[in-house]
Parts: sequence; C-alpha cells; structure tokens
Amino acid sequence: MSAAFKGRREDLRLVTGQGKYTSDWNLPGQLYGHFLRSDRAHAEIVSLDPGPARSAPGVAAVFTGADTAKAGFKSTPNIARYPGRGGATIKVPHRDGLANGRVRFVGQEVALVVASTAQAAQDAAERIEVEYRDLPVVVDAESALDAGAEQLYPDIPGNLCFDYEYGDEAKTAEAFSRAAHVTRIALDSQRMVGNPMEPKACLAAYDAAADVYDLYTSSQGLSLMRGSASGITGVAPEKIRVHAQDVGGGFGIRSDAYSEYCVCMLAAKALGRPVKWTSTRSETFVSDYHGRAAKLIGELALDADGKFLAIHINWFVNMGAYLSTPGALINTLPPGLHAINLYRIPVMYGRHRLTLTNTTPTTAYRGAGRPNVCYLAERLVEEAAREMKIDRIELRRRNLIPKEAFPYQTPHPHSVYDSGDPPGLLEEALARGEWSTFEQRRAEAKKRGRLRGIGCAVFVEPAGAGGAPREEAMIKFGESGSALIYCLAGPSGQGHETVYPEVVGEALGIDPERITLRASDPDGPALVGEGTIGSRSMMAHGGSLLVAAREAVKKGTELAARDLEVAPTDLEFKQGRYRVKGTDVSVGIEDLAKKHPGALDSLGEIPLPRSFPTGAHVAEVEIDPETGVVDILRYTAVDDCGRVINPMLLDGQLHGGIAQGIGQVMGEHAIYDKASGQLLTGTFMDYEMPRADGMPEIHLYDRSIPSPGNPLGVKGAGEAGTTGAVPAVANAVIDALRRLGIDHLDFPYTPDRIWRAIRQAKA
Repeated sequence: MSAAFKGRREDLRLVTGQGKYTSDWNLPGQLYGHFLRSDRAHAEIVSLDPGPARSAPGVAAVFTGADTAKAGFKSTPNIARYPGRGGATIKVPHRDGLANGRVRFVGQEVALVVASTAQAAQDAAERIEVEYRDLPVVVDAESALDAGAEQLYPDIPGNLCFDYEYGDEAKTAEAFSRAAHVTRIALDSQRMVGNPMEPKACLAAYDAAADVYDLYTSSQGLSLMRGSASGITGVAPEKIRVHAQDVGGGFGIRSDAYSEYCVCMLAAKALGRPVKWTSTRSETFVSDYHGRAAKLIGELALDADGKFLAIHINWFVNMGAYLSTPGALINTLPPGLHAINLYRIPVMYGRHRLTLTNTTPTTAYRGAGRPNVCYLAERLVEEAAREMKIDRIELRRRNLIPKEAFPYQTPHPHSVYDSGDPPGLLEEALARGEWSTFEQRRAEAKKRGRLRGIGCAVFVEPAGAGGAPREEAMIKFGESGSALIYCLAGPSGQGHETVYPEVVGEALGIDPERITLRASDPDGPALVGEGTIGSRSMMAHGGSLLVAAREAVKKGTELAARDLEVAPTDLEFKQGRYRVKGTDVSVGIEDLAKKHPGALDSLGEIPLPRSFPTGAHVAEVEIDPETGVVDILRYTAVDDCGRVINPMLLDGQLHGGIAQGIGQVMGEHAIYDKASGQLLTGTFMDYEMPRADGMPEIHLYDRSIPSPGNPLGVKGAGEAGTTGAVPAVANAVIDALRRLGIDHLDFPYTPDRIWRAIRQAKA
C-alpha cells in the first residue's frame, strides 16, 4: 500500500489557504460573542451588574450565571464511572456554564456579551460591573490535601475528588519486605498548556422549526463533542449537529465541549440568530484545559541480583477547579494497565489521589497519563542501577519481558500485552544509537568543556479502547462508481483523508483517489463509536472501514454472479474485478456499483480495539556548564506500531510526538503564583514552546509485530513518540549531570535550572 503513496491529499488545500477552520465558518445574520472572565482565582461574586453593557452600542444581550443556572446546565460529563479506594466513587463538582455566585480559577467565564460585532461585544464587556470578595487560594495538588487548606466545595471534603487504587497492596508490601534493595524517587510531571495552533472558537445556530442546534467548532470527533455538549446543556444528542472540516491541532484538549460552546448555544436559541465566538491566545492559556500536572512517587523492590520484585506507585494529580470529561479517567484506570512498563514485575500497587485546586482544569494531553507511567518507571530503573552499581542496560536486560512470553498477562487483571519483542527493540536501539562507542564521544566533549550524556528508555502504552459499545464505519457508492467513506474520526493533521482511502482502496481494488473521506459528517449515516483519541484511529476507524470494504466485496460477489450467470463459488476477486475462474470473463466492482445503485453500500463494525505499542528510544545530549544550555544532538527511536500502512504518515506522528515530549522535558511549564493563583506563564513570552531549532536529528526505525486485536494488525502511534521521548531525554540529561554528582532534577530542564544545579553541585 505504501508504494502508491503520493503525498497527503489534504496538504495542497491546507498550505494554499483553502482550509476551513472554525473561524472561517459564517452564517447569515450572525452575532458575535465576548466572554468576561474572572481576573482572580477564588472569590465570591458579591454583585454583578450587566446593565451598562446591555445599553452599550450594538449589544443584543448579556448572559450571566443566572441564565445558565435557569437553563439547567450541568457539569461536564465524567467517564470515570468505577469505584476507587474502599469502594468510593468520584466526586464531581458542579459547574455552571457561567460562574454563579463564585469563581474558582483565573479565566473562568463570568458573562457572555453578544453584539453586532466582535469589537462591540468586547467593548461592552468592559462595562460590566462585578464586585468580588476574595477567598484563600490553593494551587498545588499536595497542598490541597493539607488539613488547613482552603476547601473549594463543601460537599468534597479535603479537596479530594477521587482516591483510586489498583494492584495488590498486601502482596506488594510482602515483596518489599524481602527485597535486598529498594529504590525510591519522586518526580514532578509539570503542568502544560496544549496550545493548538488554532485557538478555541465556535459558531452556534438554532433552528427553531426543527428544534436542532448546529455547532461549528474544532473537534476530535462528532460523538465526543456532541455527547459532551448534550451532557452539559441537557439537549438530546440527536438535536446537536457538530461541524468541523479542518482542525488546527487537537492533542486531547479538543475532545470536550467547553463551557463557551454551550453558552453560545443557549444565546443562539434565546436570540434566534447564530452566535460566533473566537478566543484570543491569552484566553487559550487560561481557559483551555491544561495537561499533566502530577507529582509521581515510586518505589522499586529488587533482589540481590537486580531482579525486580515489586513496584509501588503514588500519584498526586492536580485536576484544577473542575473536572474535564477524560481527566479523571486518564489519571487512574489506564496507568494501572502498564504500570510495570516492559518489565517482569510480578506484583504492584498504585494509589492515585486526584485533588481540586484554584487552577484551570486539566485533561488528556498528548500521551494522556502514559508518559507519566513510563517516565517514573524508567527513572526508577536508572536510579536502581546507579544505587546497586549495575550497568543500566544490563539491569534492563535482566528484567525485560521476553518475546516468547507474549501475550503477556500483567499484574493488572484487565491488562494483557498483545504482542511485542522488548529485548529486540532494546538491542536495535542501542545499535542504531551507537551506544557502545558513546564513551569516546563523551571524552571528546569533555576536552571541549562540555558535559555529554546518553539516555535510553523502553516503554509500552495502552492504545485504543473507549466507552462506546463498538466502532462503526460505512461505505456508500456514487453513481460513477466512486465511494464515500464515513467514520467518526476527528482528524487534526494525522492524514486521515489520505490513509483511510488507501485502506479501503486496497481492499476494493479501487484507486484511492476515487474514494473520499467524510469524517464525523453530521449529514452522514448515524454511526456508533468514538473519535480520534487514545491513539485509536487507525485501529478503530481504519479497522471498521476495512470490514465495511470486505462486506462490500462480499455483496459484489452475489451481484457479479447474477450478472455473469455463474455460481458465486466460480468467481475470484482481485484488483477490483470479479473474474470467472479459468476465463477472461469479468466485471469490475465499480461497474457493479454503477449498475446497482446502493446495492454495495456497506456498514462495517468491530469491537473497540486495544493494542500495546512498544518502543526503545535513545537520546544523546550535550550541556554547556557555563550557560546551562542543553543541546539534544541525536535521537534514535525503534518502535513497534504494528503493521505499518503509510510510512510517511507514521513518521510524521512519531516526529510530532517526540517534539512534544522534548517540549515537556526542556521547557514547557505552566506556573501559578501560590499566593494569588495568577498564571505567571500566560503568554509566549513566558511559556516556552518547542521549536524547530531545538529539535535534534531524529532517526526512526520500525521493528513491528502485528497486533492480533484488530483487522489491520496496527497499533497506536500518535502518542508513542511522546511516551518514549520524556524518559529517554530525561535519562540523557541526568547521565550528563551525574559526573558532577547530580542524580535528580525536576522538569523542565531549562538553562537556568541546569545552571543552578551545576553551581550548587560545585559549591
């Protein structure tokens, strides 16, 4: 299939300015919205007077928390619907669409002004008079659990919204009691801002005659956005039509319906006119859901020979002031599925405490909780090797799961690694990364006054699955024999318009150029499934499309047999044609589609697939001790992403994931002032983004074993780069610093932080 690859079909449209993003949508008679936001982290709203704004030029209406309360707005739906420690369930704080009586984080929506122009709405919003009574602030997850900490909600004592555990606490304690050595480490996986290129925006319209809403917005899939908006507003899902053609970045933070979208829906119905709103980059920083924000504590028990006996894990996760839809899930259930990483660790126990603070809510961000899991595991292995004076590669070799042990049952009862070859991945990564000759490069760097380090990380991550009962896709044929394919994907740069037609085209024997993707089309057939999250798209959408294509071929066999007046068993299908065996008599599937309109249209469905992509990455860095600047010189990644459908698209996903992992390690950090709760890194002047000049030369190698869990044999790939890059680069930097006696440093590894650590070590 890859041999026919000619480039991404969507690229010409996107690079020539023909893309259609949310702000490019317009409807006749539309009005414009602007949100007044809280300028403080925690306060009672003593009074709010919208009168001066309502009388401003061009203003159609002002909406406040009283309006969303009257409309019955509910909290964002939560999908962590399983018991926690002691059988306790998650405590979900109520959130009004607009703040009603109290604000709980800087940037929270307080009022919506709707006017004839965006500028008029913004000007009028400045006239709204709000009197606040400030309350104490808590911004740190662990501090929120302190006895004297400010309580955000009277019905959520101690600010603890979920206390979750997995594994066997008693067996883990017993294993630790007989350990010859225990390594302990605490890490900070800092808060990050997703910052998609396209800011948050929406256009909401209401059709009173049909009682239907049209919502135009960035989305990672129709079903995700529609379900979320329905849960908040109470509007039936089938009454919400979600439109998204091009999406300028998702990364997990575009899967939910934000409060702004739902309030604009309310305004559109009340005013009888469409309402359009586009956020600023400043609003993105304070109101888009953030990522990571977890304190990771781990203990690894080993015997005298370095064999891993057990792992004990504690997380303290900062959920922000409210819960996003996936935020609690990705920080509880999935981490337990791969807590042992790629090692034979017979017993484990983990406890994850999720706390509420006066900060922006957090959600899944590229990799969701998986980079945290592998970062903690790989740092534990590195430290155990140092403390026990065992070579770090040798320690891994002693404990990696062998290829012949797959499928591998982990200590988690619901986690079986489907396929893999961890030792093979490690050995190839070491060879490709020239590990054996590194000390020569270190010595050469030392002569130049530089500190050189090399780091390795192996990883596994659960990909796919979801909450829908199944994944469906459909193929419909046009009068010309060309095909439209429908699925619930929410593409945001992955290349779905290219690769899904390739999958279907290969199965049908049709030129992919004659196949057009209609992803999450509100005018398409009603489908069951989920969107583009959790590295699931090719497994779920690609897999269901393949099943639909096979069903079309099956239907075509019956039609061809009838038209050619032979038995179906007398036919063979190859390269798009049904041929009578042993003859030159044949008919093409496109010909059948033209002759029998609609007869080949087919639905494909599969159970929600899960796979466990794995990899081994090697990073090499050099540090200037006089400035603290870190240069990442080389990066080698050997990945098992299952069957590879389109190598170029796969490489693009891995490159992007690696870049975002490097961003976390080297610079990105959303920082709140502990006293005021103000975001101190709310612009690109303060928040460092990964850039091209900070990226190393990346060498990618495929060492794949097909997954048995889906029709295509593929595994997730969209987040593997991030999951591998975080621990690999971290281990490389610490290796460089270890010559100065520095064995630990929290993210991000900025020049200032590196420089200070070096100065302190030399003092």
